[in-house]
Amino acid sequence: MTISDEQLGTLRADTPACKNLIHFNNAGASLMPMPVYVAMTNHLKREQEIGGYEAAAEAKPALDRFYTAFADLFRASPSEIAYVENATRAWDMAFYALPLSAGDRIITHSSEYASNYLAFLQMARRRGLEIDVAPSDGTGQIDVDALPGMLTPKTKLVAITHAPSQGGLVNPAEEVGRFVREYGLFYLLDACQSVGQMTVDVRKIGCHLLSGTGRKFLRGPRGSGFLYVAAEIMEQLEPPFIDLHSAEWTSNNDFKFLPDARRFENWECNVAGRIGLAAAVDYAREIGLDTIERRVVALAQALRDQLAEIQGVTVHDLGARKSGIVTFVKDEEPAGPIAERLRAKKANISVTPQSYARLDFGSRGLPDLARASVHYFNTKDEIDQFCRLVRGEAL
Repeated sequence: MTISDEQLGTLRADTPACKNLIHFNNAGASLMPMPVYVAMTNHLKREQEIGGYEAAAEAKPALDRFYTAFADLFRASPSEIAYVENATRAWDMAFYALPLSAGDRIITHSSEYASNYLAFLQMARRRGLEIDVAPSDGTGQIDVDALPGMLTPKTKLVAITHAPSQGGLVNPAEEVGRFVREYGLFYLLDACQSVGQMTVDVRKIGCHLLSGTGRKFLRGPRGSGFLYVAAEIMEQLEPPFIDLHSAEWTSNNDFKFLPDARRFENWECNVAGRIGLAAAVDYAREIGLDTIERRVVALAQALRDQLAEIQGVTVHDLGARKSGIVTFVKDEEPAGPIAERLRAKKANISVTPQSYARLDFGSRGLPDLARASVHYFNTKDEIDQFCRLVRGEAL
């Protein structure tokens, strides 16, 4: 299916800021649709009226919906879903819970995000883990055919990013999953940028752990995140820290973890955020993730094509399959200043610093990149206007 003009009008009406600006920063934080905003503010009003604990008890069906919404989204079980305060903490809770010891090896890729790679480096320093960076194929994605040759008896984990923040590349997660399953490794997937703009089916992908955020392509609130943990490895994982919500104090000298993914949660959380994130998932599923991806891919390619026609502009996206993220540079106008100039004209983008993608940008000799990221509520007219602004023309 495609998004009709009538449906697009409704989606944009649900996004009031579309009247005032061009928002091409959906990979940073998308614009929250009205149903998500209303779900959150209604709950905050109840907290004000009757108290936080009381409002949470009243909202139990909406809070429980978080687990079933994500289970439906991922084709998982509700018991495999945890609410976490952000994507980095969700990824950390997964990575630091894995039973890895000195000499164990991690396979990753040069597209890995800075926060994740810093964790690898920390555990290499702290615990003596080894990091193996898989090569890229001719398109720039992880070379799946090279993975068997990287295996050693100490290889325990493959950890990659599905859709890297620094460019349009989408890594072949399912192909990596088949490799991981064949050789009995753990598989951690950072899906921070992919969830909400494409179908993410954990059964097809074959990952054991998947983390992400609410604020990006899901169009949920900031300060919200999620973690998927496959039931088959649950008992092998020990969360790096726990509380009375994630574990039960069974005697003076003993405790036990919760049997499901809630062992990775904290008692205190942003209740309105959890309600809003569940509403965001329902909103996306009502449109359809396949429908969303088709529109996002088409808009992003139209933007790449138009940017490439501008004198002095170079687009730097890799990948056989591409996402809604578009990265570029403009001669004699660094990424920071161009983002500031565009924002002053009510066109939002962000900047991907070289320090956030040191392996990737270093190997390609790239500076900081301007990053524009489209979503399904954006339009071709906005792309035309945006490219005029990049050129320096007045609207």
